[in-house]
Amino acid sequence: MTKARNRRIVLAKRPAGMPTDEHLVMEEVVRPTPGDGQMLLKTLYLSLDPYMRGRMSAARSYAASVELGEPMVGGTVSEVVESNVDGFAPGEIVLSSNGWQEYALSDGTAVRKLDPAVAPVTTALGVLGMPGFTAYVGLLEHGRPKPGDTVAVSAASGAVGQVVGQIAKLKGARAVGIAGSDDKCRYVVDELGFDAAVNYKSDDFTKQLAEACPNGIDVYFENVAGPVLEAVLPLFNDFARMPVCGTIAYYNLTELPAGPDKMPALMRAILTRRLTVRGFIQFDHLDRQADFLHDMSEWIRDGRIKYREDIVQGLENTVTAFQGLLQGRNQGKLIIKVA
Repeated sequence: MTKARNRRIVLAKRPAGMPTDEHLVMEEVVRPTPGDGQMLLKTLYLSLDPYMRGRMSAARSYAASVELGEPMVGGTVSEVVESNVDGFAPGEIVLSSNGWQEYALSDGTAVRKLDPAVAPVTTALGVLGMPGFTAYVGLLEHGRPKPGDTVAVSAASGAVGQVVGQIAKLKGARAVGIAGSDDKCRYVVDELGFDAAVNYKSDDFTKQLAEACPNGIDVYFENVAGPVLEAVLPLFNDFARMPVCGTIAYYNLTELPAGPDKMPALMRAILTRRLTVRGFIQFDHLDRQADFLHDMSEWIRDGRIKYREDIVQGLENTVTAFQGLLQGRNQGKLIIKVA
């Protein structure tokens, strides 16, 4: 009798630059069997997020690197197939961390049941999941927008950015998005309700951004860094806040960027403008998760928060989709439909 198989994508080699099929290899192994206190989960949807690029590196970070030969990490929506764990039954849908594979074992730790009748289960990977929570705590805890403030956010049409701008509007601030195409800019203004949006690939991006922020910038939610941050820097008002969520412009660098050195300008702005620059990771704020789920669920139900999901079919397309994420090709929250 042929044993059931499990397709998975493992980290075979640490990438220098853009990850490819050479670094992330698809393999087939025997599907695991749950023992006592374990359950077998079948991956339905896999979340792709920029943080995963950092987990491919051996460099010190806020979380452990993925070991060579192991499946890439990732949040998942899964179906319980078999269960020897109290409180979980076959057929239930759960939020889990299966990673880049079709099946995984779990002892139930950090697994949460989902009710498809309450919200589409994919939202647990996006607007009602880690990206939405990142936007919520990053903006409210560290950006602290006040009515009348100008809040600028990079990667504004992405999973985090699209939520940041809408929460800023709910708090009475003016939301300015920065995105990588005219289509994305139209989306955040016309559909999400941002006050303005600027394409950072435009030849006169710096001029357009200044015109979109005539009263300067009070909060800059950083997802990108690089040239975008350079354009934002002169626009900071006194006592502006910059929550740093990501620096995707640097994730695939193989050497330091060419000069000139921008560090003196940054440090001078921090001093003279009395800026607050705060790096944060969403799991530092798990005490706010109940507040987030309550508020975000209400905002979505009332139509005050909208979202877009970019769903790609098939585990075999994961590497290509992840490359697109790092290049800004996705529209909204990027998800792989595995089963």
